[in-house]
Amino acid sequence: MSLNVQRSTVKINNNEMDYFTFGSGKIPFVMLPGLSVKSILVSAEGVASAYRAFADDFTVYCFDRTKFLTKNYTIEMLSDDTAEAMRALGITNACVFGASMGGMMAQYIAIKHSELVGRLFLASTASRLNPLAQEVMGTWISYAEAGDIDSFCDYFIDVLYGRDFAAQFGEFIKLAHKDVTKEDFDRFVTLGTSCKSLNAYDRLDEIKCPTLVVGAENDRVLGAEASRETAEKLGCPIYMYGAEYGHCVFDEAPDYKDRIMNFFLK
Repeated sequence: MSLNVQRSTVKINNNEMDYFTFGSGKIPFVMLPGLSVKSILVSAEGVASAYRAFADDFTVYCFDRTKFLTKNYTIEMLSDDTAEAMRALGITNACVFGASMGGMMAQYIAIKHSELVGRLFLASTASRLNPLAQEVMGTWISYAEAGDIDSFCDYFIDVLYGRDFAAQFGEFIKLAHKDVTKEDFDRFVTLGTSCKSLNAYDRLDEIKCPTLVVGAENDRVLGAEASRETAEKLGCPIYMYGAEYGHCVFDEAPDYKDRIMNFFLK
């Protein structure tokens, strides 16, 4: 099956947003990935291959962040930009999968632009930052500001993944980040700082679409409690993976994509 991955750019106000698509199904599936030092478009074919099972039922749209950023950008502003991009592409009533920072953005989209979201899957995310998340984000930003790629990658791998996954893929992850530029790090700092503005918790009752929260007990970025409090406030179902998985359980657990598929096709 050919996934026919297509890269493109959509204009929003005086800005732009890159995205890629694959699949030919009737159901719009919007993917909002987590914070990364590199654009998700670099991994477009890999993402499409990992989610190839969705290609028949869904047309998948994976959005990067707003292209031109100012230092005062907030997570809510990034969310509004993504909502505008969805409207420009004619996407409504979508199945939205938001992972980590993408999940933070997805909450604001569901709150403020409810017609765009039909079902909401929140993966390893939070509705407000606890002290653990503040500390982790601050460490990441410090390494990025210093341009210390080795410390950045070591810390990145340590806090994001379970021990087995890190041991198996850690060297590959480091190799993939060897060409990170100062511009990449500057953008990461701006995006990472935007996460500190997250404050959706008190508005979660405005989300009316079916929602599922999935987290991991060994989430060393946000903590397991971030998923639990979000689900409790939403009054929605939650599934927690065990301590063998880390923050990026969505990349680690073999049944994770089945869980997404089952929820979106209910």
